[in-house]
Amino acid sequence: MALTLHLTAFFPSSFKQLSLSQGLKCPKASMVSTHCSPAVESENKPFRPAKEVGFQVTHSMPPDKIEVFKSIENWATDNILVHLHNVEKSWQPQDFLPAPESEGFYDQVKELRERSKELPDEYFVVLVGNMITEEALPTYQTALNTLDAVRDETGASLTPWAIWTRAWTAEENKHGDLLNKYLYLSGRVDMRQIEKTIQYLIGSAMDTKFENNPYNGFIYTSFQERATFISHGNTARLAKAHGDTKLAQICGTIAADEKRHEAAYSKIVEKLFQIDPDATMLALADMMRKKITMPAYLMYDGQDDILFHHYSAVAQRLGVYTAKDYADILEFLVGRWKVEKLTGLSAEGYRAQHFVCGLPSKIRRMEEKAQTRAKAKQASSAPFSWIFHKEIIV
Repeated sequence: MALTLHLTAFFPSSFKQLSLSQGLKCPKASMVSTHCSPAVESENKPFRPAKEVGFQVTHSMPPDKIEVFKSIENWATDNILVHLHNVEKSWQPQDFLPAPESEGFYDQVKELRERSKELPDEYFVVLVGNMITEEALPTYQTALNTLDAVRDETGASLTPWAIWTRAWTAEENKHGDLLNKYLYLSGRVDMRQIEKTIQYLIGSAMDTKFENNPYNGFIYTSFQERATFISHGNTARLAKAHGDTKLAQICGTIAADEKRHEAAYSKIVEKLFQIDPDATMLALADMMRKKITMPAYLMYDGQDDILFHHYSAVAQRLGVYTAKDYADILEFLVGRWKVEKLTGLSAEGYRAQHFVCGLPSKIRRMEEKAQTRAKAKQASSAPFSWIFHKEIIV
């Protein structure tokens, strides 16, 4: 993951603007406002997030629901931890990179750089955005450890939830490491600007709207892991189309990890639908009303106050991650969890079910209108510091 994104994940700016105008807003009590504040350049001033997140609901899960998660710990051990790979048999970033101890290291780097020359600048914008999302991993482990009932209480807890979070983090850590090293060796990007963006993003954290509620958290991660699976899969496809089969292999390997992680998180939500369908249904509707905000939404490079929107616009235009994908993911999960077939819900639960099942088609209609308006407008461009301030169509 990108717990991305990631998303990769990458919420298209056109869809976000449209959704706000069409009323897909969270309830007032859960509304989160995000605004840009001036970059803090003076060394005498303390660090402040480049973008600040407003009021958020906390600890929304009733205390009695903690027992739900305790009751399925044995199930989680048998059914979730099996999705983790054995470290000794797992791939490592060095498997895909020039070997520094080899006499042929410089020739291998030269070959990598020659292959990368065939990739357009706009592709590197998306690849960098994906990498930055993965590199903000400390935020994601922190976010999972805010969830009531499943957090790692000691930092070395042996509950299946804590074991999963730590091992999942360890697997995800490889994604950022691999992409970071590839980009460094390619010579196509401004690493210092990228490193600043990573520092800003980790310092600013993310706007999850979890409310410390594991129902919300596992719905978010199910959605986000599928989004990053799609995004990395599409960067693999584009790399192959431009002749860089090694980079295609890199992105494809990361996508496979995200797919496996999605399977684990979506299995947890499936179990929650089985044992507590009403609460899970309400949580799904709540998260979709608030929208799944992509992990890197608060990214900032010290210059561009709407960097995420520019980045996501490029991802949308290249077909790496689009509003259609957002709708497709929701439709896929609704089918995976058999949401339409749920019975025995409360009146509020049935209203939530109706809302969620009708949302994919509504999102698609909204995106079609947004795309029609976008085509009528003159194309614009924006400079990206990641690629030495080159202008890219957004």
